Amino acid sequence: MAGTGLFAEILDGEHVYKYYADGEWKKSTSGKTVAIINPTTRKTQYKVQACSQEEVNKVMDLAKTAQKLWAKTPLWKRAELLHKAAAILKEHKAPIAECLVKEIAKPAKDSVTEVVRSGDLVSYTAEEGVRILGEGKFLVSDSFPGNERTKYCLTSKIPLGVVLAIPPFNYPVNLAVSKIAPALIAGNSIVLKPPTQGAVSCLHMVHCFHLAGFPKGLINCVTGKGSEIGDFLTMHPGVNCISFTGGDTGIAISKKAGMIPLQMELGGKDACIVLEDADLDLVAANIIKGGFSYSGQRCTAVKVVLVMESVADSLVEKVKAKVAKLTVGPPEDDCDITPVVSESSANYIEGLVKDAKEKGATFCQEYKREGNLIWPLLLDNVRPDMRIAWEEPFGPVLPVLRINSVEEGIHHCNASNFGLQGCIFTKDINKAMLISDAMETGTVQINSAPARGPDHFPFQGIKDSGIGSQGITNSINMMTKIGNILLETP
Repeated sequence: MAGTGLFAEILDGEHVYKYYADGEWKKSTSGKTVAIINPTTRKTQYKVQACSQEEVNKVMDLAKTAQKLWAKTPLWKRAELLHKAAAILKEHKAPIAECLVKEIAKPAKDSVTEVVRSGDLVSYTAEEGVRILGEGKFLVSDSFPGNERTKYCLTSKIPLGVVLAIPPFNYPVNLAVSKIAPALIAGNSIVLKPPTQGAVSCLHMVHCFHLAGFPKGLINCVTGKGSEIGDFLTMHPGVNCISFTGGDTGIAISKKAGMIPLQMELGGKDACIVLEDADLDLVAANIIKGGFSYSGQRCTAVKVVLVMESVADSLVEKVKAKVAKLTVGPPEDDCDITPVVSESSANYIEGLVKDAKEKGATFCQEYKREGNLIWPLLLDNVRPDMRIAWEEPFGPVLPVLRINSVEEGIHHCNASNFGLQGCIFTKDINKAMLISDAMETGTVQINSAPARGPDHFPFQGIKDSGIGSQGITNSINMMTKIGNILLETP
């Protein structure tokens, strides 16, 4: 169980968890805690420390000192410790998965999958880091006009320093290790600020790294209110890189962070364009998977269907039939649709639904909500003047816009302020390639739903969907800089 056995050290009393700094689990001197509400019961499930700005300052100093020594640690040793952490993480997947179920209402099976996937990501990063960082370049001066062969340059990738990692609630473990592992193998130290919903899952994950034997001060995890330590962290002069996954907050961070590397993934309005020749059974299956898995709370969820008018009726009927088969209920029962993360999220989704109803959208199911639990809803005949056509619901509500041309679909996709992913369904590969090239989005999937992964694939957004590229290799590269050593001969 969470907070017991191997994890008893991180607990301070009943359901209250400590923060992690300098290789120790600590209580905040603020004497305050932050409540974590169970989305299903809507009651307090856990509490975490409300760290102060003074404690953040101490953590930054510790991370800076530890990083200097870690950068001198042999690459094989860094990889060895990462492999050890991955093994511990996978071995103790059950209590971490339990936290995910209770903190973010993720279905039980999917919660276990997230932890195992995270362990695999850490191991892969260790191997990839040894390959990437174990080699450099040797340059000679006479390749540039006017120079003799008298200057030699050795280049290699060197760490940035202290990396601030901020994962989102929906994949708090996986999207934390996707930042932590590349940073560590590259020789950086880590300050992790977990989301409130998902913080206890992150703390359990951090303890797995602690048990692996990483040096004190190298990995730190501070919890608390974003209103008190959020800006203080992101604007802290001790931070040398920020890796953030989340929503609009990332835009504000990017404007305040200053001259440091940023890796930002900020959500999307992923469009699914369906042509007349598409396999509609395949499309319907992918719309269900892409639009409703984890109740639509995924940055890469299908968030708007743009279907050619001639096949729209048929597609909507097929999707309706599949929606009717989705199970709705608590995450402990592995239901397809579980409560959304918070009451404010449910209220926001309901606002989009009400706007669509007032403006004449066709409801393919009756809108139903109990607390944070919203039943899956397909909205047909959505028009561009409806909020749901453009805004990201982050819930189990999916709009269908009928289009009369491919150009109309591309225009709607590109008019969005988001540009994370999209997908196209057609049997004509030439059309698919041309449309993919025209869509202003980070990734386009052909005949499959948008998704992040496998974790070594590049993953990035454009416009308001992000800065920089993720994926294991890209993350290692962006968390390093080029170091040069020059030798000039007489």
